[in-house]
Amino acid sequence: MSVSDQPNSPRPLTVGLLGCGIVGSGVVQLLRDNAEDIAARLGASITVGPVAVRTSSRDRPVAVDRLTTDAQEVVDDPDVDIVCEVMGGIEPARSLIASALEQGKPVVTANKELISTLGGQLTELAVANGTRLDYEAAVAGGIPIIRPLRVSLAGDRVRRVLGILNGTTNYILTKMTEEGMDFGTALGEAQRLGYAERDPTADVEGFDAAQKAAIIASLAFDQRVVAGDVYREGITAITDTDIDLARRMGYVIKLLAIVEQRDDGAVGARVHPAMVPVHHPLASVRESFNAAFVEADGVGELMFYGPGAGSLPTASAVVGDLVAVSRTLLSEATPPRGSGPPQAVMAPFDDAVVQFSIRLAVADQPGVLAAVAGLFGEHEVSIKSVLQEGSADHAQLLLITHAARERNVQATLGALRELEVVRGVDSVIRVESSDSG
Repeated sequence: MSVSDQPNSPRPLTVGLLGCGIVGSGVVQLLRDNAEDIAARLGASITVGPVAVRTSSRDRPVAVDRLTTDAQEVVDDPDVDIVCEVMGGIEPARSLIASALEQGKPVVTANKELISTLGGQLTELAVANGTRLDYEAAVAGGIPIIRPLRVSLAGDRVRRVLGILNGTTNYILTKMTEEGMDFGTALGEAQRLGYAERDPTADVEGFDAAQKAAIIASLAFDQRVVAGDVYREGITAITDTDIDLARRMGYVIKLLAIVEQRDDGAVGARVHPAMVPVHHPLASVRESFNAAFVEADGVGELMFYGPGAGSLPTASAVVGDLVAVSRTLLSEATPPRGSGPPQAVMAPFDDAVVQFSIRLAVADQPGVLAAVAGLFGEHEVSIKSVLQEGSADHAQLLLITHAARERNVQATLGALRELEVVRGVDSVIRVESSDSG
């Protein structure tokens, strides 16, 4: 006997779907394939109701019974219990989600762009109407990081989260590190395999990771952080020379998203390439996989690892949210009303304390190291190690600093560019280690 056939069993819950592309099709497939298991866990079934699409004539990997090109019709349908938005973009997604929340309908979304910019406003709207907005799939695909931050670690103090949150850039850097590819060749391979878009700007320039960093910071520190608050650098300037020197010194280069909270409560959020020690758990995250490394007072260190994108991994996170929301509806529990989190007080980026790797092209003559070291000392930046290589026109210095203020390092770099014996500042990469602040 199925759950729905049992006496006094709750009625099936109906999900209205906004979008039926890669992720939306995966959601439909998982809800169907796992229908019996989901019903057994919930005590009620979840069915797919109306599905809004741009065009109803297109072939889709899954069959859908009720297609419509009117997305508002899905939101307004009285039989729809939960609205699931997987269409992406800001509009019309924002208006449709707002309309659902105003009607008291819970919403599940995978829309990182929307949540990272307007998530705070939509959360307040959900709270004001006694309903829920869930978005586990908006960060790191199928990796469960949102719910642990929101629920499991709610009684702990999270200090810092370091994440590899973009599979495209991690794939590119893996190929550069392990196969000696240059950036352009690795990017072309990523595009051929479908890991990178034809226009890869959002990935390789760090915009995608910055959106995810904003979401994680908002949850980890219970303050409202938007994507524009996140300092951002991409990986387009990383060269095979950088990769090789990092390897020889015991590091790998990753695009990291780093969010941290200072003792005064201010929040720092940044995305940039970083040299990671080979013994750090994040150093072993390869190919297109994602990971989030959490540092908290009580639990210590945790790492969440898995596929960061794709139809079924992302759909798995969406369906997880649908099940969690369904439990709330079936229990007839009302989410607490109140105000959303306050706007974050952002720590100035130039106040961050970080180690640096700096590669200089220098003149091959006596006194160069002393002149360079003198400038570091003048700007209160301590040098941890120095590697001298080459000669004549190819002489170079590779310096690793101790942790220092971002502003002091940038001032040092400005002074180095004016120093006669320095031919060029060829590379500047931050270093993440136990010495970093």
